[in-house]
Amino acid sequence: MGAHPDQTQNGISTNTVNLMDNKAINKNMTTNTQDNQPKKQPDERGGIHLQGHIKIFDPVTKEVFVDKRNAIHYENFSVCLAQNAANKGTKFITEMHFGNGGTTVDPTGVITYLPTNTNVANADLYNPTYFKIVDDTNAANTDPVNNKMVVNHTPGLKYTDIVVSCLLDYGEPSGQAVFDNSQTLNGDYVFDELGLFGYLEGESGLGAGLPLLTHVIFSPVQKALNRLIQIEYTVRVQTLTNLTA
Repeated sequence: MGAHPDQTQNGISTNTVNLMDNKAINKNMTTNTQDNQPKKQPDERGGIHLQGHIKIFDPVTKEVFVDKRNAIHYENFSVCLAQNAANKGTKFITEMHFGNGGTTVDPTGVITYLPTNTNVANADLYNPTYFKIVDDTNAANTDPVNNKMVVNHTPGLKYTDIVVSCLLDYGEPSGQAVFDNSQTLNGDYVFDELGLFGYLEGESGLGAGLPLLTHVIFSPVQKALNRLIQIEYTVRVQTLTNLTA
């Protein structure tokens, strides 16, 4: 017998209808498969963590006066990082300032420590009395061998250290006491606070409006003619990844 003609539905052959249905099914399966694929999102939960540590000691006797962490001025430091990442050449660490207003000592010898000044953009030490340039590329740095910065990084690790070194030599500062035996602890060079400051073009020194980047307050340490004081100030910049809410 001859082949039967295709059955029709509303004037369309059954084979044509089946072909259209198969295409629709394949399309739906493809769409569902695409919808079920995990969507790749940028890692928006990464971050940057900053921490600092300061060590103050006599490089001759090796006596350690201060060994502690410091406070970071996060607003000013964020500007510092962004400015330098954008090659704007400002706000980078340039000076170390010393002061004597971070503590009070009562007649019995009890020390009261003030909070660090890290909450307002124009922050400063409580009572700055001396400073040194620690940027060893600055022409005004008179001793770049001992007052300098080094960047330390180990490949594969997610942090980098900025090590700031500063030396107060025997004759620094001018006008200091001959011996480190002060009984009052309120002299200009009996230091109890210290900070790192960023660069501003054309500005330098105490009261110049440089941005405060870090601040640390500690038990009073007297600088006198009879001893050296070395400061090693480390700021660690660490990237954080895969953070969860």
